[in-house]
Amino acid sequence: MKTVLIRNKRILIFVFILINLLILSGCGAPNVEWTLTISGNVNQTTTFTYKELADMPQIDLSDVYMEKSRGEDEIRSFSGVLLKDLLEAAGVTEDFSTITAFASDGYAIDISKDELANGIVALKDGGDWIAKQGTDEGPIRLVFPTAPANRWIYQVTEIVVNP
Repeated sequence: MKTVLIRNKRILIFVFILINLLILSGCGAPNVEWTLTISGNVNQTTTFTYKELADMPQIDLSDVYMEKSRGEDEIRSFSGVLLKDLLEAAGVTEDFSTITAFASDGYAIDISKDELANGIVALKDGGDWIAKQGTDEGPIRLVFPTAPANRWIYQVTEIVVNP
């Protein structure tokens, strides 16, 4: 009887540990080879890995109105790192006027300083890692809650700060 109780206790402990490991493995950031470089009118060109971005404090932008140039507008929620914090880490000066954001496919867009308000480098869309949603949308994107969605950019690899 005592042997059966000890065996059952060990099985329960094993199952408990296994369940916790499975839960925790699904909560962490995906392993992604990606970098984001901030250059231009900064004190030092700075490159962040995907893991570094995922380990930084994340903010949530809930109920963001996505004004689209094609298709129906949407309300979505995103989580990520404040762009302002990344620019400060690179030593941006206050006198810049725009940034130019570059995507991995060569697409680039200039974004005014005013449009950057509360902008984030998003890693999650609707609570899910963008990297897990497919290669067309991720693994990161710029989201500006006060600018139309056609001013946002998928797969951003570099941000150049312009004087």
